[in-house]
Amino acid sequence: MIELKDTVDLMKSSDYKERFIAEYTQVKIRYEKLKDFCNKIEVAEMTKTEPPKHDCPLELLREQQKYMGQYISILEKRAIIEHISLIKEV
Repeated sequence: MIELKDTVDLMKSSDYKERFIAEYTQVKIRYEKLKDFCNKIEVAEMTKTEPPKHDCPLELLREQQKYMGQYISILEKRAIIEHISLIKEV
């Protein structure tokens, strides 16, 4: 599994395609972590168990997740147009 630290070299590259891949990968990692966190909160609510600590309302976290997902979709379309091969195993 790729971690944020694995994208550092790509972010520092002079090649915009490598920086693009790093940005996509970072957003994808953050999106998956946020989705997992939101799911844990929802499951805790459904099962009447203690949810993970969070200060922000779940609705706002889900809204953030929605827009992150849209951004990922835009990056994927742009990658197709610009012939950039993305790492999908995030």
